[in-house]
Amino acid sequence: MAAAKDSVNNISGGSQNPAYDKVDSAEKPSNVKASVAENPVNDKDVVENPVKNNIDSVENFVDKKVDCLPIEAEEGLKSLAGKWENVLDVNALQIIPLKGAMTNEVFQIKWQTIAGESSRKVLARIYGKGTDIFFDRDVEFRTFECISKNGQGPRLLGRFANGRIEEFINARTLSASDLRDPSISALIAAKMKEFHDLDMPGPKSVYLWDRLRNWLSEAKRLSSPEEVETFHLDTMDKEISILEKELSGTHLKIGFCHNDLQYGNIMLQEKTNSVTIIDYEYASYNPVAYDIANHFSEMAANYHTETPHILDFSKYPDLKERRRFVSTYLSSSGKQPSESEVEQLLNDVEKYTLATHLLWGVWGIISEHVNKIDFDYKEYAKQRFQEYWSRKPYLLKSDDGSSKHNVTHGEKVLTYPTKGKSEKKPVIFRKLKKLFGQSLLRSKH
Repeated sequence: MAAAKDSVNNISGGSQNPAYDKVDSAEKPSNVKASVAENPVNDKDVVENPVKNNIDSVENFVDKKVDCLPIEAEEGLKSLAGKWENVLDVNALQIIPLKGAMTNEVFQIKWQTIAGESSRKVLARIYGKGTDIFFDRDVEFRTFECISKNGQGPRLLGRFANGRIEEFINARTLSASDLRDPSISALIAAKMKEFHDLDMPGPKSVYLWDRLRNWLSEAKRLSSPEEVETFHLDTMDKEISILEKELSGTHLKIGFCHNDLQYGNIMLQEKTNSVTIIDYEYASYNPVAYDIANHFSEMAANYHTETPHILDFSKYPDLKERRRFVSTYLSSSGKQPSESEVEQLLNDVEKYTLATHLLWGVWGIISEHVNKIDFDYKEYAKQRFQEYWSRKPYLLKSDDGSSKHNVTHGEKVLTYPTKGKSEKKPVIFRKLKKLFGQSLLRSKH
């Protein structure tokens, strides 16, 4: 779903990711031509996939004219191909759009080669208009560069003003159902632990709450008064403060988190039985419980259906699946965790699902206003907020079992607009059936 402090239009004037406030390892993007790497790869290496992007089938592509790419991208790609002796014609670009994008436009670029040799391929990523609200592209570039040097992802081949050229790896992007496969899930758990243990430069401070507040501020600015009232954006500041207080603790492990580990951001190399985590737009230091919670919550999504915005929270992993994942995660470093360690992380993860629902709900509101990709962001936001309100009374309880923060809106009617219709649901927690219907109450949280 593609990170750090003051990300929303640099509201506070600082760097988006505190981990990179003082890092000068990357130059700023050129406004003219793309820079390119000297040693690009052929199609026997691995393919990266964009945030909430996927490849349905490389064979089922639609050819596009070169003018669908920015001039800087076209020049950079031709310059890159010019370094390969086996390319027949550097100007004969074959452009294959990759489906499922929610943040960027992503293309596979191919060139024909001399007989008997594999075609040359790279990935071109064109940043979505308005998406700079969510992250600082210079920070993302440095993150990408640093992670690549740590052997965790594809190599950067070139950069231009509104995008970049990346190594194309020959691996399979996971599907939504793959996340439920125990063997694949174990690979993801171990890789996530490895990712969390990366030693990235700069302060290791939690960024989640700053990001939520920055995004909320931007959502309020973009929204109409009716939208602010409908989605109760004016009460979200209080909700964020409640979560920050309830979910913070000295026992929490802080690590470098991906923050958007849905199935489209994980590649499986079946020959080596290994996975690669890709797309670091939202990456920052956070509690590792939050990153795992986000991964679990993403199991409700399938971005490659006719209604990609619809979430099915009945697909949230059950306790057995969650326990297996957490146990694998904790033991992947070689030390067998105690039962209490497993239980503590499981409990923390469940509570942090609330933060994931708030954050992506706010993201949906902003995206509805700034992103032109064909996706019902507002409906997506509605479902995230509904899941937050329905789960909060159960996850934030006092020692006596009562809800600690049962904030209601009285008999007020909450209207969640969708394309072509509105649904009215009274916001009363003790009547969740009336509020969210049976489908949400059957969630496996």
